[in-house]
Amino acid sequence: MTTSQFDLSTLAGLAATLPGVDQTARSAATDRQNQLTKPPGALGRLEDLAIFMAGWQGTEKPVINTAQALVFAGNHGVCAQGVNPFPQEVTAQMVANFEHGGAAINQLCRAAGADLSVIALELDRPTGDITQGPAMGAEDAQAALDAGAAAVNPSADIVLLGEMGIGNSTIAAALANAAFGGAAADWVGPGTGSDAAGVSRKVAVVETAVARHAGLSGAGTLAALGGREQAAICGAILAARAQGIPVLLDGYICTAAAAPLHMADPALLDHCLVAHQSAEPGHAMLLKAMGKTPILQFDMRLGEGSGAALALSVLRAALECHNGMATFAEAGVAGG
Repeated sequence: MTTSQFDLSTLAGLAATLPGVDQTARSAATDRQNQLTKPPGALGRLEDLAIFMAGWQGTEKPVINTAQALVFAGNHGVCAQGVNPFPQEVTAQMVANFEHGGAAINQLCRAAGADLSVIALELDRPTGDITQGPAMGAEDAQAALDAGAAAVNPSADIVLLGEMGIGNSTIAAALANAAFGGAAADWVGPGTGSDAAGVSRKVAVVETAVARHAGLSGAGTLAALGGREQAAICGAILAARAQGIPVLLDGYICTAAAAPLHMADPALLDHCLVAHQSAEPGHAMLLKAMGKTPILQFDMRLGEGSGAALALSVLRAALECHNGMATFAEAGVAGG
């Protein structure tokens, strides 16, 4: 699969060319759930998750042998506006921490059985300040999209997506606001710990940036307001879809990164689950606008793919029940 398939200029018509859910496998998985030794629906969302995985893996009994976790890191020119309580150098320092196994995502991936890769995207060359001009030109945005697509392991059974980038909660708010409207203040939260004055500054920045780059397509919005890690997340989502691999999105920033794809065509995200509802106030609104129900709500707001790794354990449990439980006939239990 070549990344040229995912040309930013053709996003609007892309979904029709990509694999869709296997309705036969989905129906078979639903039938199996109804024959397992439990009242129908008794396992709640665990049943829904197993059926979702069956439809996207194209088999009645889906498995997760290889779970790939990808964390993309980028730096943002909007930090010049004072939206970040931590210096931009922290992005590279945290990437080093990931690489040395010292971050939360390392522990959660180990616990959940996910293979973690961290991809730093030109950290020495931040994107443009979105209040002054576009974050990226078309060539930069395409390169970041391609980097995300190239990172996906075609043998993975599921791909977990996360991010790291000082200033990117402001980018997330701008992308969400551009995609779904409303007031900038509805989408802005404290991020890594902004105080009230910092949140007000972020609101003003988002208002300015969204007004400056209004009326663009999904692809145009991604380039104008996004960062390299957001574009890479979009590329990974598309590459996973092309391979028929389901995706676990992390929290607010990761979900907002996918908003330009939703703008282009909501069907581009049909294979994506959202791992958790972030404590960032805009995430609940964003999930409602995108029609996504999170797997978990743990008041997390760390990023790094941490919620996706935690949700992977729930997804594994759903498949263990789906594949391992006996049917009424197999168990000799009346009522099936």
